[in-house]
Amino acid sequence: MRRVKLKTVRRRPRRAQRRAFRLIGLTGSVAMGKSTAAALLKELGIPVFDADASVHKLLGAKGKAVKAVAARFPGTGGPKGIDRKAVGAKVFTDAKALKELEAILHPLVREERELFLRRAAFGRRAVVALDIPLLFEGNSQDMFDAVVVITAPPFLQRQRALARPGMTAARLKGILARQWPDARKRAAADAVIPSSLGKRETLRRLKQVITLVSGR
Repeated sequence: MRRVKLKTVRRRPRRAQRRAFRLIGLTGSVAMGKSTAAALLKELGIPVFDADASVHKLLGAKGKAVKAVAARFPGTGGPKGIDRKAVGAKVFTDAKALKELEAILHPLVREERELFLRRAAFGRRAVVALDIPLLFEGNSQDMFDAVVVITAPPFLQRQRALARPGMTAARLKGILARQWPDARKRAAADAVIPSSLGKRETLRRLKQVITLVSGR
């Protein structure tokens, strides 16, 4: 596949082989088009777990993380849950506070993810995907049969990112500093798909990856 480099699924760990389904890890740096790719996977009938959406749920009204986060970051809680912008401002330049926030959120996200995977197994799904922005940064790559990185040229990434509400050049710089460079992610991936060629092309290449992963 041109510009889609699927190395092999056999190099992934043995525990992946014990599952009843093939597991794809979907990742990419900020504003690379990963959310669009995840939506396209869903259109193809692939169940997708969205780690970011899980965090939003955990911090929303009656979310499981609200009490603990509000206690650690006073003044950020309310009837609608946690004010994510307020928390973000507190952890933006405070590595210790960020780690404490992650210590609250990550175990809860894992619980949500495991429930999602159990449901997928019960539903006899052939292929399942996990949308994880910091997949490599969290050293999670070995749990997958294949890791797909969505990429785009730097100028387009920056353009997309700065068009988002509340995004600034300083905030984007901080986000990128916590992520692997795109080149490093592409080098570590099993499949690399550019999002700059349009949805139709992204969809075509995702279909190719699914075919190779599932062995169909």
